[in-house]
Amino acid sequence: MNTAKMQVEIWSDIACPFCYIGKRNFESGIEKFADAANINVTWKSFQLDPTLPEKTTVDHEQYLVKYKGLPADRVNQMLQQVAQSAKAAGLDFHFEKIATVNSFNAHRLIQLAKTKGLGDAAEERLFKAYFTEGKNIADRITLTELGKEIGLTENEVTDALTSETYAAKANEDIDEARQLGIRGVPFFVLDRKYAVSGAQPAEVFTQTLEKAFSEWRAKNPETAFEVTEGPSCTADGNCG
Repeated sequence: MNTAKMQVEIWSDIACPFCYIGKRNFESGIEKFADAANINVTWKSFQLDPTLPEKTTVDHEQYLVKYKGLPADRVNQMLQQVAQSAKAAGLDFHFEKIATVNSFNAHRLIQLAKTKGLGDAAEERLFKAYFTEGKNIADRITLTELGKEIGLTENEVTDALTSETYAAKANEDIDEARQLGIRGVPFFVLDRKYAVSGAQPAEVFTQTLEKAFSEWRAKNPETAFEVTEGPSCTADGNCG
């Protein structure tokens, strides 16, 4: 029996507000997709600003003004608009709480979580910690607690944050994004054939999934056994 699934890869950075919004919109889109059970989602690391320190030095608004060179009035307006977009997606953003720090340690945690089938859980918890709770996602104690919340052990998280194994995995994703020409996130790649850039509406994800999957299914047809029935026993104890 064919158990293959179509692959969807999502390049994302925890420090990106539209990555969180895009995650919600993608989830809403895939809920309306009839073949969702045949989709395998993989989260990929991306860093918008690898130069940031691991400790907060400025608040998020100051960071955008001072280090990104954006006008203060534009920043204020932009953050209000993003917060409204988040609210429409069912999210609660608090930009005034954000600890503007380097996201690489968070990506190490995500890479560990992926090996345990917890990649989506890690993304979700880290997004909430960053945008809603104002937690420092570079702090190792904080990351240990967040990791434990989603089912990882303290030793596993410590290893992920101290060894080079998971740093290398994060850098592989970042390098791959560069090779593919990905310059912004979120970036959704479906079956390495179609891509959706940005936090598009849910219906865009549904439509793109349907298109990509129909082509994938044509190349990967469902198979089933032709069964000749005979006397047998079932797990519930019936024999006959």
